[in-house]
Amino acid sequence: MAAQAITARRPRFPILALLHPRERTTLVLAAFALALALGFAGMRLLAWPLWVASALGLWLLLLAGVLKWRDDLRRYGLVVMVLSMLLVAQGFHTVEHLVQIVQYHVLKWPPFASSGLISAANAEWVHFVWNWLVVALAAYLVRGGMRGRWGWLFLIWAFAHASEHSYMMVRYLEMSSELSRLGFPQLSAQGLPGVLGRDGWLARSPATQGTFLCRLPGVTTAPRIDVHFWWNAGEVVLLALAANSFLRGRLDASILHKETR
Repeated sequence: MAAQAITARRPRFPILALLHPRERTTLVLAAFALALALGFAGMRLLAWPLWVASALGLWLLLLAGVLKWRDDLRRYGLVVMVLSMLLVAQGFHTVEHLVQIVQYHVLKWPPFASSGLISAANAEWVHFVWNWLVVALAAYLVRGGMRGRWGWLFLIWAFAHASEHSYMMVRYLEMSSELSRLGFPQLSAQGLPGVLGRDGWLARSPATQGTFLCRLPGVTTAPRIDVHFWWNAGEVVLLALAANSFLRGRLDASILHKETR
């Protein structure tokens, strides 16, 4: 009977079942509405920059999110709660990349101005710390049971992504030091290319000149904004596939536990 109940109640997309705020739905919607109202009022009446309004909205949603994640901890355990938090964080991170794409390709803003909703967070050290945090969380989730092929691919992809940001962080520190030495400490070295894309290591290295790598679409020609949009897109897709596969067993086990208590 318990197995039949699980089959009947098993969600088709368990990732959506996890992300559903359930009893916190009203609170989440209220926080979202309040964030929109305060952000709009602040930008119109107080001349807030977009990033201030966006940061306020995130803070309000975070208050509701903390309660939702506490529910996840009680209902499913620590590993699934961490997965829920990572899914939400990566979801917002994806929105940031989409906004940057619109700013750069549709609105035709220059690269330095195409910095997403929270421009203050578009700093090299923020990218570096965030991407290595994702690697650490991915390793934790794999150790916690998300070990299918999608989980391992997600971990490998996240590691490769973070490695590119490490290369860019080194370049950023080197260029910042050089600018200071030349007497221009006020100039920013933010936005330097990495391994991939236009003016990246593959495009400039003598070892790759004339090879098939330089003929692959975008690998040595795409702007940094595009390169990291696709890095993030691959990461989010693999995370979603890994989470959906992993959650089938975890949510079933949670249902069985509740029905047999």
